[in-house]
Amino acid sequence: MKRIELDARDMEHPTPLQLALNHLQQMIEGEFLYMLHRKNPIPLLEVAKVKGYSYISEERDGVWHILISKNRGIDLKEMLDV
Repeated sequence: MKRIELDARDMEHPTPLQLALNHLQQMIEGEFLYMLHRKNPIPLLEVAKVKGYSYISEERDGVWHILISKNRGIDLKEMLDV
């Protein structure tokens, strides 16, 4: 799996959402978005849910780690723990 990284911790709204949505539109099978954010991006996760993407969001030490993939068969929890 190829990881597309987006560090949005220092970005202001709506830039993180716009960049993430752009990545999701261009994403192909075998890729996943790995995003770091200071908040849980609920609107982005709602879009991922509606589009049928697999996703996980977890907070660690004040930083949110978000993974989104078109591949529903991938274990994102395992990818998050790596």
